[in-house]
Formats: sequence, C-alpha cells, structure tokens
Amino acid sequence: MNRKTLVLPAVAGLLTPVLAACGGSGSGSKSGDAIVVGTTDRFTATKEAPAPLDPAYAYDVGTWNILRQTQQTLMAQPKGEGEPVPDAAESCGFTDSGSERYACKLRDGLKFASGDPVTAQDVKYSIGRVLRIKSDSGVSSLLNTIDTIETQGDREVIFHLKTADATFPYKLSTPVAGIVNPKDYQANKLRDGFSVDGSGPYTFQADVKDNAVVSATFTKNASYKGSVTVNNSKVVMRSYDSAGAMGAAIDKGDIDVMTRTMDPAQIQKLDAGSDDKVDLVDMPGLEIRYLAFNTNATSVKSKAVRQAMAQLIDRGELVSKVYGTEAEPLYSLVPATITGHSNSFFNKYGNPSVAKAKDLLAKAGITTPVKLTLHYTTDHYGTATKQEFEDLQKQLNDSGLFDASIQGHPWDQFRPAEQKGQYDVYGMGWFPDFPDADNFLAPFLDKGNFLGSPYSNPTIQRTLIPESRREADRLAASKSLTEIQDTVADDVPILPLWQGKQYVAARDDITGVAYALNSSSTLQLWELGRGVSG
Repeated sequence: MNRKTLVLPAVAGLLTPVLAACGGSGSGSKSGDAIVVGTTDRFTATKEAPAPLDPAYAYDVGTWNILRQTQQTLMAQPKGEGEPVPDAAESCGFTDSGSERYACKLRDGLKFASGDPVTAQDVKYSIGRVLRIKSDSGVSSLLNTIDTIETQGDREVIFHLKTADATFPYKLSTPVAGIVNPKDYQANKLRDGFSVDGSGPYTFQADVKDNAVVSATFTKNASYKGSVTVNNSKVVMRSYDSAGAMGAAIDKGDIDVMTRTMDPAQIQKLDAGSDDKVDLVDMPGLEIRYLAFNTNATSVKSKAVRQAMAQLIDRGELVSKVYGTEAEPLYSLVPATITGHSNSFFNKYGNPSVAKAKDLLAKAGITTPVKLTLHYTTDHYGTATKQEFEDLQKQLNDSGLFDASIQGHPWDQFRPAEQKGQYDVYGMGWFPDFPDADNFLAPFLDKGNFLGSPYSNPTIQRTLIPESRREADRLAASKSLTEIQDTVADDVPILPLWQGKQYVAARDDITGVAYALNSSSTLQLWELGRGVSG
C-alpha cells in the first residue's frame, strides 16, 4: 500500500523556481543506474535573464537546486536540524566577540571538478565577483554586510564585516557564496547560458532546446571533498509541462521521484493510498505566499487601500477552498515555526471585517470601489495559483469596496515586469535562503531588496535589522524582529497569505526520500539511493 511518511527535518532555508516544460520519455530504468527525478520547474534563458545559473544572478529555488549540487560553499546546511556545518571549509567561526570578523580554513587538497586546486584566493574572487556585478536579481544583498575579504596563504579566508551579523554563517551556506574557478567565470560579467562548474558533489550537463533546459544530468564528482555523502552515481532531472504529466510518468516508471509542483488533487489522491508502488512523503515547509505592492503606484499608494485589503482578506477561507490541509493561514512574513515569529497582522486587524475596511477607506477619503488588478504567474507556483487569485478577487469584490480583476503571466514575463514596477499588486512566493527570521524580513525590507520595491523604512533599515543581527541568541533578537513585523502590518508593503507544507512522491525502491528535500524546498539529490522494492 501507499505509505505516507511524516518527517520532521531541519526547519531550514527562496523565491521560487525556474526547469523546463518538456515531457520525458522512456523509463527511469532505461537511464542505467541513474535515479530519474521529475519536476514542473522551468529553467529558461531570456534577453532579460541570459545567465540563469550564474551564482551572481541566480535567486530562486530552481536554480539554487542546481547550484547546491554543483558549486561548493564554505558552509552547508546540515542533513538534520541545526546550524550550518563546514563544507569546503575545514573550520569556520567568529574570531571576535562582536560578530564582525569571520575566519575560515579550507579543507586540504580541495579541487574543482576540472582538477584545478581550490584556494582562498578563489573564495575571495567568487564572493567579490558577486558584489562587483551586483545583479538586478538582488541576490548580492545577502552579502551586503561584507566590508573586506582577506586571505592568508592558500587556505585561510577572513571576512571583515561592516556591522555585526550573527546570520553570516548561514549566508555562506547559500549558493550566492558558491566557489567558482576564475578560468570559467569572468570577474565583471555574468556567465550566460546553462554551463555550471564547481567543486560540489556533482558535475552538471544540461540538454537545452529553445533556450530552455529540457533535462539535466548530475554525475558524481570523484574529486568532491565535503560534508555530504553521495549515495548515487548519477541523477537525471526531467521536466514536465504539468503536474498531471509528471504524475503519469511516475505511474509508468518513467521517473523514480516526483518533486515540485504537485497539485492539491494529486497529493490527496496519493495520500489516500491510490498507488501501491508510489510513496508520498510530507514534511513541514517554510514556503510562504504573499501579495506585494508597488507602493508608488496610484491605485495602492495610499496606505489605507493596502490596510483595507489586509482587513478584508479571509486567509482561512482561501486556504480551505484552494489548498485544504496542505497550507495554513499566515499573519506575518515570518512563518510560525521560526524563532521571532509574531502574528502581527492578526494582532492589528483581527478577523476579516467589511465594516472596518470601509471605515479605513472612508477616513482616508478614498472613493470606492477601488479599481485594481492582481497579477499572478501562471506556470511557477503550480496549477492552484489561478484558483487562489480567483478567490482573492471574489473576496475583494464581494465587499463592494473593490473592483478587482486578475491577470496571469508566464514566469519569464512576470518576474522582469514585477522587478520593473509594472504591476501595482502581484502574488509571489518565498522559500528562505536560510532558517532565520532575518531572511523573511531583510530581503523584502532592506536596501536593494529583491522585489525592487520602492518601500523604504529608515528605522527598519538603519536600526532594527542591524540590532537583530547583533544577537547570536536569536530569541534575544525577538524584540527587534517583532517591531519590524508590526511595522509591516501597519504599512502593508507586503501582505502575507499562507504557509505551506511540501511533498515528495517516490517509487518504493528509492531510499533517502525523507531527506531529499529540506524545508526550504532545496533538493539534496545526494541523499537518494536505489534499494529493494517493497
């Protein structure tokens, strides 16, 4: 029978993905010993984003899922719960009491897959390159507390920070800090296309058609030295244009593992034990969904309009109608399972109320109904996104206070348009880079935020974020973190909606599935193995 397994891995660490829409053919067994993984994620190269897999540009779950397998970082998120552990590094740590000097020593004999040695100078080059390029994806903001980087010999790297940053070890575990070979990556220019080189657990080869990756092959890197054990020799990732096509592939044995994004009906069917050869694994997740606002746009420039939306939207109804038990209402940017979480939106607005929303608009002199368009991506967060926005539209319009329409766009158009400020209101998802409240706040609110949002609060940027980062004990940072969340609830530059679970389905001869996905939806392909069908 189908076995639904509940696992509780680390509460660990982005925006959501881009692997190509193309059906795979042929069974997984025909790929030799390779484990075949299916996905509906897309990787595309466009005029606006020609370098999707460069660590100086990549900033979504899909591309990070590639880079985590292939490019090594000094630190890495552990298999289970806990703080980052050394990976390319032999050891790392703060060497002062103020969390402003961080030193790492590289493992001896570290090599790129090409055979070239990995040196401290390569680490400095790689991170300095990200900061110099400062791509419009906003990923470089993760490293914005770095002042200077010093090397001592070939194995020691010292980071001098502008200000205390207790979260810095987590940041060094993210792909933006991936170590690249200067021979492969120019110092001041992004690397276009789909080539990836590094010293990680796997080498990478993409099969590309029409500027999109149609399949990707990960081959075990014999030169890898690091913190993980690689339990397979090869993984092939295939992409499908729908969850239904991906589901049919696993039923036929064309793929061994099914990852994001399954649709709610598919999950419910597997949960009911409909397939005795496929196991469904569910686990806690840190995925959040939210509405973002261009606070300079005429339709939502008034804080009262955004507050009225916060007062009207019934998260419980939304989740129940669209996602069922696969999600739960969220009343802050920080998920409920993260230290420092506060239910700031519920504390301010309470239960949904048309009367209170009407009063907010009336006091601000806003003429109703307020006309606006909610934009969403059609191919990035799963098939349920359209239904979600239809429900949001209905809730707003049923109040009589809004005249809302909805408009869907493919991700390769949606993301660039959002960054350019072309949408007044738009829906986004976030999977954290690392499991800390800071990473649900600073990327949205600090200077150079990844949304390109014009919203700026000097108290948050100059006082509260720096204060929270001084506390190595994250519970001690709660006061500053709560004040940030309360400010967001009052100003509503972003309106959190829900927090989701995550799922992996696998044929019953595949082992390691419970650890193949961490709570940030990051694939850990090295955990997968092939056992005995049962």
